[in-house]
Amino acid sequence: MSHDHDHHDHSHGHHHHVPKNINRAFKLGIALNMGFVLLEVAAGFWKHSLALLTDAGHNFSDVVSLLFVLIAHRLAQMKPTRNFTYGYSKSTVLVALANAILLLVAIGAIGWEAISRFSQPHPVEGGVISIIAFTGLIINAATALLFFRDREKDLNVKGAYLHMAADAAVSLGVVIAGIVIIYTHWYWLDPAMSLVIIAVIIFSTWGLLRDSVRLSLDGVPMSIDPEKVRGYFSKLTDVSAFHDLHIWAMSTTEAALTVHVVSAAVDTDALIAKIKHDLHHDFEIEHTTIQIERPGKELDCEQKC
Repeated sequence: MSHDHDHHDHSHGHHHHVPKNINRAFKLGIALNMGFVLLEVAAGFWKHSLALLTDAGHNFSDVVSLLFVLIAHRLAQMKPTRNFTYGYSKSTVLVALANAILLLVAIGAIGWEAISRFSQPHPVEGGVISIIAFTGLIINAATALLFFRDREKDLNVKGAYLHMAADAAVSLGVVIAGIVIIYTHWYWLDPAMSLVIIAVIIFSTWGLLRDSVRLSLDGVPMSIDPEKVRGYFSKLTDVSAFHDLHIWAMSTTEAALTVHVVSAAVDTDALIAKIKHDLHHDFEIEHTTIQIERPGKELDCEQKC
């Protein structure tokens, strides 16, 4: 019986892959959005605009989210310890889950306040709302562009991009609502826009929540088709059977796999090397554990396939 653990002779080791310059993008995004939050809060209280205060609350949650992600990426770079043998890469998954839950909890209070204001809408200045919202449109669009290139490489980067893009769309809606209020004095548009913001938040957050829950439960990462991986093993010339195939996420960017393969191959080292190479090249699975079993001497494993 041979065993191989694919954690040596690779530059990445146990470290979490962070897209190039992404830390700088998060820092810049935090600074831009925090400045805008302070502007929106001041203008919201000054002009009694729930739409601005709602958007400020949402943008502040984005700032917190970006900060958590930055911290998680730093933790993921730390070396494994005696008690945390995989390191802290999983913190990136936990942060993605926490951010999704944070957003969904926050919109409950926002929605309650918006509905209550329909019965007694406060007069607001559409011009001020439009100017502030237009500023937000520029800032959110610029921040979204910071994450555009690497959005498919990391779940947290994708979440940041989706949130910023959604915020830009919301800001555009507030601009339009402010212009309409100037000419119609339909003050109910202010709380109505808050409900639109809530709908956008739910829509943009649902996918992040679904994917982060999946990774938290050690589900197969979304970028990997488990049936294609099974198909690969079933077509290997020197492999007569395989079982105990498990695929899970070590972080929001790294996947791991363990499998038992039944093979009569003489050169098991060459077979293991080929499987490692193929899994890395075809499926971007970087951490693999492959156990070779001889025909007729298979281990009594629980999940045969």
